[in-house]
Amino acid sequence: MRKILVDGKEVEVPAEFTLLQACEEAGAEIPRFCFHDRLSIAGNCRMCLVEVKGGPPKPVASCAMNVRDLRPGPNGEPPEVFTKTPMVKKAREGVMEFLLINHPLDCPICDQGGECDLQDQAMAYGVDASRYQENKRAVEDKYIGPLVKTIMTRCIHCTRCVRFTTEVCGVSDLGLIGRGEDAEITSYLEKALTSEMQGNVVDLCPVGALTARPYAFHARPWELKKTEAIDVMDALGSAVRVDTRGREVMRILPRLNEAVNEEWISDKTRYIWDGLKAQRLDRPYIRREGRLQPASWNEAFAAIAGKVSAAGGSKVAALAGDLASVEEVFALKSLMASLGSAHIDCRQDGAALDPDLGRASYIFNATVQGIEDADAVLIIGSNPRIEAPVLNSRIRKRMRMGPLPVGLIGEAAELTYPATYLGAGTETLMEIASGKHPFAEVLKKAERPLIIVGQGALMREDGRAVLSTAAKLALEVGAVSEGWNGFSVLHTAAARVGALDVGFLPGEGGLDTAGIQDAAQKGEIEVVFLLGADELDMAAFGSAFVVYVGTHGDRGAHRADVILPGAAYTEKSGTWVNTEGRVQMGDRAGFPPGDAREDWAILRALSAALGKPLAFDSLGELRAALYEAHPHMAEIDVIAEFGKEGVENAARLGGSLDKAAFANAFSDFYLTNPIARASAVMAECSALAKARAAEAAE
Repeated sequence: MRKILVDGKEVEVPAEFTLLQACEEAGAEIPRFCFHDRLSIAGNCRMCLVEVKGGPPKPVASCAMNVRDLRPGPNGEPPEVFTKTPMVKKAREGVMEFLLINHPLDCPICDQGGECDLQDQAMAYGVDASRYQENKRAVEDKYIGPLVKTIMTRCIHCTRCVRFTTEVCGVSDLGLIGRGEDAEITSYLEKALTSEMQGNVVDLCPVGALTARPYAFHARPWELKKTEAIDVMDALGSAVRVDTRGREVMRILPRLNEAVNEEWISDKTRYIWDGLKAQRLDRPYIRREGRLQPASWNEAFAAIAGKVSAAGGSKVAALAGDLASVEEVFALKSLMASLGSAHIDCRQDGAALDPDLGRASYIFNATVQGIEDADAVLIIGSNPRIEAPVLNSRIRKRMRMGPLPVGLIGEAAELTYPATYLGAGTETLMEIASGKHPFAEVLKKAERPLIIVGQGALMREDGRAVLSTAAKLALEVGAVSEGWNGFSVLHTAAARVGALDVGFLPGEGGLDTAGIQDAAQKGEIEVVFLLGADELDMAAFGSAFVVYVGTHGDRGAHRADVILPGAAYTEKSGTWVNTEGRVQMGDRAGFPPGDAREDWAILRALSAALGKPLAFDSLGELRAALYEAHPHMAEIDVIAEFGKEGVENAARLGGSLDKAAFANAFSDFYLTNPIARASAVMAECSALAKARAAEAAE
């Protein structure tokens, strides 16, 4: 730690701090355009100039000088830095004047207007007139894909976008070509960006050069109501902000959460909002004479009550989907218990996960932030780049901090960082587990090995045996020790961990997903409730009476006999538990369309129509019952500690492995749920990705 004086105020900061960081620690405001805490230092914009006593006789770029580079005074006094002297003021005004020489004055039509760093800093640090009379420079706009719109005449060459795509995304799509006034930021051969996180350059751009193409000319920031929510497009549970105007979601932006997503989100999270408006279910429907026809709530409930009454509780089943909140899953479980049915399941893909083994057997025990402490990684049956892009960027971040051996078993994939492809299936896993493979030695030598088990490895018939083998390997290589648990299951469904936590699984004598479908085909299950469950073979339900509670006209709605329109994740206050077991709560940003209602309220009203009214009439009462049954759900933003016994119990499962190669949980990053499949933007991205893959195959 070093002591320095900033504008006369003494502060103690680490020697590796930049002067900019040290000044901010002292409470001084330093303007900047190119500097960003999570990117390398470029020193391009020169806006962060400060004066250093005893230093050079000119202002210093505070982002490019470290505290350790300062010299003490002649008598050993702490070094002094000034941020408000006349020299600094004049230097910043000069820099701002240069920046505005070529910047177009098109703020009225710029989407960055109202939240533009250049606007704000020109007001605070600029001058009131320009001495420049010549024509401004004009630069041709570049096509970099369907997500990011470019108006490159506005670019000030801070290179934040270049550094982000290269360092965080690991995809060198953008670069700067030319020199002087001919310098331009462009993509390789002006093709679309290939990263699944490219939309973050819109947040990073301090001017209006890069803006969100789907959002162009839709709204101004001051028109929007801002609501804190949780993302459900993957199981990471990124912190997001939903901006709405009236009832309509206009955009989705990231919130800072160091423990989960830092300040990044994936493109699917950011650009999914148009799917929230398309193909929505806004009224109940009943299938009559082979066609779905609009109905009232009472008619829909009466139709369901008649079928359930005729079938009896033992012939009723329920499946929970991948986007459901904990509250509605808990309500559905309570309803099924009141009907006397044990046929419930939340594992649409058939993943071999069992809460009875212990919570450590199905969560990402190392935590997302803990990835930065790992010193060797083995990925089994997963492609983190498309299953959890922001988590994948954490692994890349760890690799940039120092050497990190990464091994991959499963489908070969480009992970944006160097990884050793070890093999395709269980034979390789068995070799490593038995110590015969060289990578086993790498894991044993590591102090904190991380073993990531993907859903692709668990949704097979031998999923329990794969889970057991991976857990056994984790114990043998020391991945589970005092202060570290590297056995980590990477989920792809936002609702899965929460549903497992509340026990939405077959009870005694109950059937799982495959069993329910098989029994439905045989006529042994007569009524099936689908709570937003769309990732299923709908033909496998035979002639069963299907009740679909959901938001979009997707697969479940096409198969349903009765549709009860629910609320999307932005339209309800809900709790979700992410892949690491962190309980998170999102607020309601808007209201569902038409006659659609929140899912828990639908289930409460349905329970009354079935003659089995649930014991709550409000969301508060529902949560009180949930917290009483599962106390850890009340600890928001906390990962409840349940011990490491789950890994040991999983290791004891045993079972035989088949030799089939691991297949990833999905291959199309952009079309994984009903909201994504309703999005025109996601459809365009998916088509572009497929065309790129076909071109690469040739």
